Amino acid sequence: MSSEARGTAALALAGLLFGSTFLVVQDAIEDAEPTPFLGARFLVAALVLAPVALRRPGHRGEVRLGIGAGLLLAAAYLLQTFGLRSTPSSTSAFITYLLVVIVPVLVAVGERRLPDRRTVTGVVIAVIGLYLLSGSGADAFGWGEVLTLGCAFGFAGHLVVVARGADRFDPVRFTCVQVLTVGIVCAVPGFGLGGYGFGAPAWGAVVFTGLFATAVAFFCMVAGQRTVPASRAALVLLVEPVSAGILGLATGDDLGVRGLLGAFVILAAIAWVELVPLLTGARTTDPALEPTVHG
Repeated sequence: MSSEARGTAALALAGLLFGSTFLVVQDAIEDAEPTPFLGARFLVAALVLAPVALRRPGHRGEVRLGIGAGLLLAAAYLLQTFGLRSTPSSTSAFITYLLVVIVPVLVAVGERRLPDRRTVTGVVIAVIGLYLLSGSGADAFGWGEVLTLGCAFGFAGHLVVVARGADRFDPVRFTCVQVLTVGIVCAVPGFGLGGYGFGAPAWGAVVFTGLFATAVAFFCMVAGQRTVPASRAALVLLVEPVSAGILGLATGDDLGVRGLLGAFVILAAIAWVELVPLLTGARTTDPALEPTVHG
């Protein structure tokens, strides 16, 4: 298995773990406000990673870039949370995952280099699938949608920043700095936005999401981006809404024919960009066609 294939697999696992929060969080946080829940979740992740991170050698610049990535991530989560107050969840999901379009644009501007044709085609196919899966587009653009669009830019910016440090820094340390930053940013205002008097189900969700959907998932994301450029990483991470939809189906939600078709189209887009080139040896190697985001 090539390093690039391992990177794709790590990103797919991260997407699956992110999507798993659907089962755990949906009912468990009825007595927990989103901001303190996020603070607790990310601080748990930092505590899990810290013992390993502190035993590994540091590198110049990892803290500064890690904090920058963490601030973007915290902003994205908070904007999404406040946007959901006035935006339907289906619309929020659609706008949030427009990051798959935003990332190649940010890379193209930052690197002055266009993404390859296969990636562009995959992005277009994935957006169609995302529209079908979410069941809604942004028909009316109000304040909630504006906040959610800011969330999409935050997640996209986070992917691009992580790509700049993923191949230079230890993945455990780099991940730890990011999640600790998010934890602090969310935990402090969390005292005034609901507090931490969670019930046992919510604390169980905190532990599960902190360990698996944060510590492990973001580590896999950083590790995957060591070999997979940001534009393609954004596509692979669309495994998240697909897995969330399938898990919802398994617990009684009805995706319908449209939703199932959307999930299939997204997976087809990922396969087109990632699996077909790996199986056929057709991966673009011309640096003028493949965006380089490391360094």
